[in-house]
Amino acid sequence: MIKIDLITGFLGSGKTTFIKKYVSYLVSQGNRVGILENDFGAVNVDMMLLQDIAGENVELEMVAGGCDYDCHVRRFKTKLISMYMSGYDRVIVEPSGIFDVDEFFDVLRESPLENWYEIGNVIAVVDAKLENNLSAQSEYMLASQLACAGKAVMSRTQNAGEADMRNTLSVMNSSLEKSGCRRRFTLDEIERGNWFEFSDDDFGRLLKSGYRLEDHVKQQFGKENSFDSLYYMNSDFTEDRLKDACVKLMSDESCGKVFRIKGFFEGEEGWKELNATVDNINISPVEKGQKIVIVIGENLNPENCDNIMQAKNGVL
Repeated sequence: MIKIDLITGFLGSGKTTFIKKYVSYLVSQGNRVGILENDFGAVNVDMMLLQDIAGENVELEMVAGGCDYDCHVRRFKTKLISMYMSGYDRVIVEPSGIFDVDEFFDVLRESPLENWYEIGNVIAVVDAKLENNLSAQSEYMLASQLACAGKAVMSRTQNAGEADMRNTLSVMNSSLEKSGCRRRFTLDEIERGNWFEFSDDDFGRLLKSGYRLEDHVKQQFGKENSFDSLYYMNSDFTEDRLKDACVKLMSDESCGKVFRIKGFFEGEEGWKELNATVDNINISPVEKGQKIVIVIGENLNPENCDNIMQAKNGVL
């Protein structure tokens, strides 16, 4: 049977960066790895963010979004059947940041997948500076990801203090409590090191994370949830203009609650990647890209967001 791991994380938590390090370790141990990007969006930027680790022993696959939930589940199952035929040693599933983990377990209990795949690890990536005022739906998504995780991993700990991490712990446990889950975390059981300094022993320990089956109250928010994505394509953004837009979008309440802004743009020295959260705006060079920026959040106001994104850039 093929081991399959689920790497979850709320919007902007850093799970894509974690996957890069995790998969690099797996490859160094002689594994052939398939990464499945399972997103509800019609355009999958995270797949492009992972392109630099694709190669002979790492292949990227995607479940196309832009459809309803039931259609998306069918596509997820079909893709896993196809990946089994490809002969990977391990499959890594990276879902959307608003993914309900129950989908992963439900699909893998179905035939023929239950005979082909063995769940290895469920790892939840959580920002070390998680904010306090999450909406009810965001809290539920966080709790869903934490409840069955074999290991929780805090991201960006090098930029957080002890008080930040204790606050994050409080938000994690509060979300679990509100979802009727008995599980609680302590700081000692959470992986809090800097991933970029992890040794083989550190990753070997994470490879034994496993998973848990913890009950929590299933909440229904309806087919039309409050999470939104706005796409800006084929625009000639400059680096300074994008930084300015990110700051304004995340600080202007009239735009809605913006969690993350990500994408690519072409600068004077070539392609660059944008990955922005409330605490950090990161822009770095990449070999290949596409002119697209995606704004992700809750209850977004398209008109107000457009006014900021379109300023000095013409019609998008």
